Amino acid sequence: MRIAGWAGRSDTREVGFSFNGRALTGREGEPLAAALLANDIHLVGRSFKYHRPRGILTAGSEEPNALVTVGEGAAQEPNLRATTLPLYEGLAARSQNCWPSVGFDVMAVNDLAAPFLGAGFYYKTFMWPAAFWEKIYEPIIRRAAGLGALSGAPDDGIYEKAYGFCDLLVIGAGPSGLMAALTAARGGADVILCDEDNQSGGRLLSEQETINGNPAQQWIAATLAELDSLDNVRRMARTTVTGVYDQGTYGALETVPAGGGKPARACFWRLVTKRAILAAGALERPVAFANNDRPGIMLAGAVRSYLNRWGVAPGERVTVFANNDDAHRTARDLVAAGVHVAAVIDSRHDAPQSPDFRVIRGAQVCNASGRQRLESLTLRTVSGEEKLQTDCLAMSGGWNPTLHLTCHLNGRPRWRRDLACFVPQDGAVPGMDIAGACRGRFTTAAALQDGAEAGARALEALGKWAVAAEVPEAEQAEYRISPLWSVPGRGRAWVDFQNDVTVKDICQAGRENFRSVEHMKRYTTQGMATDQGKSSNVVALAVLAEATGRSIPETGTTTFRPPYVPVPIGVLGAGAQGQGFAPRRLLTSHATAEDMGAHMMEVGLWYRAGYFPKPGETSWRQSCDREVGYVRNAVGVADVSTLGKIDIQGQDAARLLNYVYANGFAKLKPGRVRYGLMLREDGFVMDDGTTACLAPNRYVMTTTTAAAGQVMAHLEFVTQALHPDWDVRINSVTEQWAQFSVAGPKARALLQGLLGVAFEPADWPFMACGEIALGEIPARLFRISFSGEEAYELAVPARYGDSLFDELLRRAEGLGGGAYGLEALNALRIEKGFLTHAEINGTATLHDLGFGGMLASGKPCVGRELAQREGLTAKDRMRLVGIKPIGAVQQLTAGAHLFDPQDPVERVYDQGYVTSVGYSPTLGHMIGLALIKNGPDRIGDPIRMVDHTAGLDALCEIVDPVFFDPEGERARG
Repeated sequence: MRIAGWAGRSDTREVGFSFNGRALTGREGEPLAAALLANDIHLVGRSFKYHRPRGILTAGSEEPNALVTVGEGAAQEPNLRATTLPLYEGLAARSQNCWPSVGFDVMAVNDLAAPFLGAGFYYKTFMWPAAFWEKIYEPIIRRAAGLGALSGAPDDGIYEKAYGFCDLLVIGAGPSGLMAALTAARGGADVILCDEDNQSGGRLLSEQETINGNPAQQWIAATLAELDSLDNVRRMARTTVTGVYDQGTYGALETVPAGGGKPARACFWRLVTKRAILAAGALERPVAFANNDRPGIMLAGAVRSYLNRWGVAPGERVTVFANNDDAHRTARDLVAAGVHVAAVIDSRHDAPQSPDFRVIRGAQVCNASGRQRLESLTLRTVSGEEKLQTDCLAMSGGWNPTLHLTCHLNGRPRWRRDLACFVPQDGAVPGMDIAGACRGRFTTAAALQDGAEAGARALEALGKWAVAAEVPEAEQAEYRISPLWSVPGRGRAWVDFQNDVTVKDICQAGRENFRSVEHMKRYTTQGMATDQGKSSNVVALAVLAEATGRSIPETGTTTFRPPYVPVPIGVLGAGAQGQGFAPRRLLTSHATAEDMGAHMMEVGLWYRAGYFPKPGETSWRQSCDREVGYVRNAVGVADVSTLGKIDIQGQDAARLLNYVYANGFAKLKPGRVRYGLMLREDGFVMDDGTTACLAPNRYVMTTTTAAAGQVMAHLEFVTQALHPDWDVRINSVTEQWAQFSVAGPKARALLQGLLGVAFEPADWPFMACGEIALGEIPARLFRISFSGEEAYELAVPARYGDSLFDELLRRAEGLGGGAYGLEALNALRIEKGFLTHAEINGTATLHDLGFGGMLASGKPCVGRELAQREGLTAKDRMRLVGIKPIGAVQQLTAGAHLFDPQDPVERVYDQGYVTSVGYSPTLGHMIGLALIKNGPDRIGDPIRMVDHTAGLDALCEIVDPVFFDPEGERARG
């Protein structure tokens, strides 16, 4: 109910909304949960397994019960927490996981079958008969699974992704977070302050507290005003930091609430920071007792939030049940607001007394009555049991620091016996400090002091001058608690409210030897609901500890993993709607290529131009042949930026190259490029590419597009696992540089015009490299060829790639050439017998590819010993050759199998297969590369190519794999 004369701090205008079809009113911006309580609605949803009535338990993102669905059709969004869903005009929300209504749910019959549906029942019940699983059991279980439902229509939500950079990231805008941000900002640090709430202040918004003798809200307003006046501070409300990742990277979900006819929006941030301060506060936990899941039973801190922040009392006759002093605040605030407090039931015998309300010491709530709304409680005292009429219970089992983010890099919390909770380990996340209630400093004064000190430490670590902060005076009441996890009694005592996990289930897991918390979690589904057990995990492991005769520290915690709150899949793939799961990687020349009508091809995650059609061309072959002609007769330009580029630096850089390549790299001099083949540890070829020495101890390795990630991982393994003592640093720079091939007899003329200098072959001999400048733009030039012609590759920082491509095209067209795509590039490289991953297929060796002589003697390298095994050097292995058609059928297909002409087309007679094919306009017929048993010794022999899929049967000749310019004179100029 809304309290007359107690407006709380929500004084916004009144708006209309509906819940389960019922028209209601509330205050704009307040959470839906507050509006429902103001309208005396307590039954909000149903639990997952037993479909028991569920009400509002909390006031934040940890809410396990009050999940609703909003919207219709494509805009339908399930599993939204009523506790964090802001109210707006026209909001239409409805309960979920119930039919036909939340008040009468047919599936509640499951509750009657509870004795047969205990922990792990699905592992035991559905084992027999085995034939029933696929057609009966599994379909029924799958139909019953889930809470809310998606519409099935494409999601038309607005999602974005963004990146943020700062000196200091402060997570949480409560008293410690605000103080930390203020201290660091005054010292000149660039600060980002994130908070999941739409208002800054944290618990202070829900308390009747003073700071410096004035209401805490005045201090909050003054602090925010100063922060907002500083250019080096960015406040991000409604932004939840969801995960911690390596090297100071944090994920964060920012939501923009719906309203005014506009859909809700979300943005996923990648925040990169030098330092971080976690000031996320603490979460209250419940006490497990029989029927503690009745609607109307809430956490004591949540009751204060609805009362003090939104002016809503969750009941007319409220009872408080606690084991700590903090919960007594709830009773005091309720009395001050004019709400009747039936009693404060405190399990401690030394609980503080109050003249304003009745305190029953040494008592426990052992049962609750009322199906769809709490009606009464059963108390257990030293005198026996008694009934107490009440319509709301504010329970508190103590507070758990919100330490989840400190565990995302495998950190483990430690147990504080005096606080009966886990606190973070110092240094669990490199560069992260922890302040306030998040590390067990539960008083406001301690939180403010902690925040100021954390801000000063951050400034010191950043090398900035810390100004001594004046910490305001605030409440310092001691936090006293006596642990109480569960109350023995008849009936089921609930631990995980959403997944219907009881104390009995956890004890049963212990008896059945699921003693590890991780095993118990999976056996009972404890903590596996959408709230990830934020309010239930510590209670559950305490119950397990007691059941197994261990201490809580010995029992340990489950593993907290990202994300901290649910993150929509749509926001993770922002900007890629309708494009499939895999991301799209676009070249800097992509827009120009599309304007030219290029046919785009997927190459891994990259989109590359396959060919550039001209008016009058009716097939891709015409375009491809023309583009091959550019390169062979004039000059062609191709974007080759997709090739992996790895920057390698350090005193041992040459040593690393010499170790990972089969051929020698120890003597590669500055200004020179060398081709190399890389082996896996099992001796098979992993990749090929070139490496350029730009300066002493500085190299750029080029990999194939397909193996860029694999090679990078391989180098990381070598430097971290095999030779961590080497002084070498590696970094992928594939996307930082745009690189273009300029190939053909007029390539040098094009570059002379572009650079404005004489450009003689002696200045840049074959396999030379160096750093140059295009005006004021730094660039790199490599004389390497993948076409067999005189060719150069020009690299510039990616931001200049589009402009350079346009300029190269303009100049190429002036010389009678133009752009060439992937199809022409493939034809050109097959003419020269150059390799791609069609040949380096994971089963080919140096011997197979004709590069056996490249395995340098006298030096170790990855895969050296296994590459020399007898089985990998046998003559009858499938080895690389060329093929060309000599019969009536002139078509070749990649993947076709090869047979001796006299043999039947059967598997046992298979001689090999075709790896690559293309039409060579230079030679006037199709050509291909193939792996054939004992291939080099069979050059000149006929071979039969059979492709049943394409319906082809062609007679071919085995030839040398180099079809064009076998001496390489054109490439060397």
